[in-house]
Amino acid sequence: MTTITGRERAAAQAYLRLLESTQAVLADPRLEPYAAAMLTHPMAEADEALRRAGFSGNEAHLLHLVAALRASPPVERGRPV
Repeated sequence: MTTITGRERAAAQAYLRLLESTQAVLADPRLEPYAAAMLTHPMAEADEALRRAGFSGNEAHLLHLVAALRASPPVERGRPV
């Protein structure tokens, strides 16, 4: 099992939110013209979280953590949901 720090978890979650937001926007042809505006906040959030966690240039570690988060049950405030 991988131990994930709070900053690493926040970065992986921000990355997943950006990924899911991008998929949702691009899945609807009516939203495509607005993609840049709609994704500005998720991109900024992910960039900041990745920087804080020290993932700049360490994408392999980030993707490993993302995979671990996807495989684990959701947790809210330290308790399973």
